[in-house]
Amino acid sequence: MWRGMLLALMLSIFAPLSAMAVNPDEVLADPVLEQRARNLSAQLRCMVCQNQSIDDSNAELARDLRVLVRERLSNGDSDEQVIDYVVSRYGEFVLLNPRMSAKTIILWATPVLLLLGGAVAMSVYVRSRPRQRAVAALTPEEQARLDELLEK
Repeated sequence: MWRGMLLALMLSIFAPLSAMAVNPDEVLADPVLEQRARNLSAQLRCMVCQNQSIDDSNAELARDLRVLVRERLSNGDSDEQVIDYVVSRYGEFVLLNPRMSAKTIILWATPVLLLLGGAVAMSVYVRSRPRQRAVAALTPEEQARLDELLEK
């Protein structure tokens, strides 16, 4: 009974952990290169799954990218060269954390600029619309006529 409860507890603890999709035939013999490959794979987006890294994805394209990363590292490329190569083939979208560039600055600044533009437009509209004139008080003759009509 205790073994069953212990097993259930262990499964519930380890179930949420993500399963690495790296196949044993992809693993490099050099542990340093393998660690670099894992670090790079965690930074690259699976183009099929789109919200997973290629390290976590079981998609065929993700496997091909993992193999490509390991080949480039085995050929002596630096981490930056591998990333640049993959970006040159698939575009900036392949990076889970995009680089800071003019495009990303525009992308992040656009909502703020639109809100500021809307606030300015609303302020200009409110200030330029005609003011409501205060209603003048009734003259004594008008007040007398109103009282006369209300008494009827």
